Amino acid sequence: MSKIKIYTDGGARGNPGPAGIGVVIELSNGDVKTYHQYLGETTNNQAEYQAIVLALEKARLYKPDEIDLYSDSELVIKQLNREYKIKNTDLGPWFIKIWNLQQSFKKVNFHHIPREQNKEADKLANQAMDERI
Repeated sequence: MSKIKIYTDGGARGNPGPAGIGVVIELSNGDVKTYHQYLGETTNNQAEYQAIVLALEKARLYKPDEIDLYSDSELVIKQLNREYKIKNTDLGPWFIKIWNLQQSFKKVNFHHIPREQNKEADKLANQAMDERI
């Protein structure tokens, strides 16, 4: 059974504002894949969700059985773990997209981590914004 770790971050300069996302995928063989993308104008929470969508889409390329996904967005992780309700209707479609993407894997575990443990994904999200602004 193959298991991978994924670190994601999304951010917006202004809320809403120019936004970017970053993804770090640590494969079971030790390889590390990184991705970043500029999103245009969006909110910080929407960017966090979109980072997870990109991460799960890219993860399908590596066909893992299980994923441990880490994000420093407590709100998004607690919503994905169904500890918090989604009150913002703009986030609902992103939740559903992630739910559907999860079906490609045997198990996806969502973990909240401190910002200090998510520096590489944060750097990639900022790189996406810097390249565009």
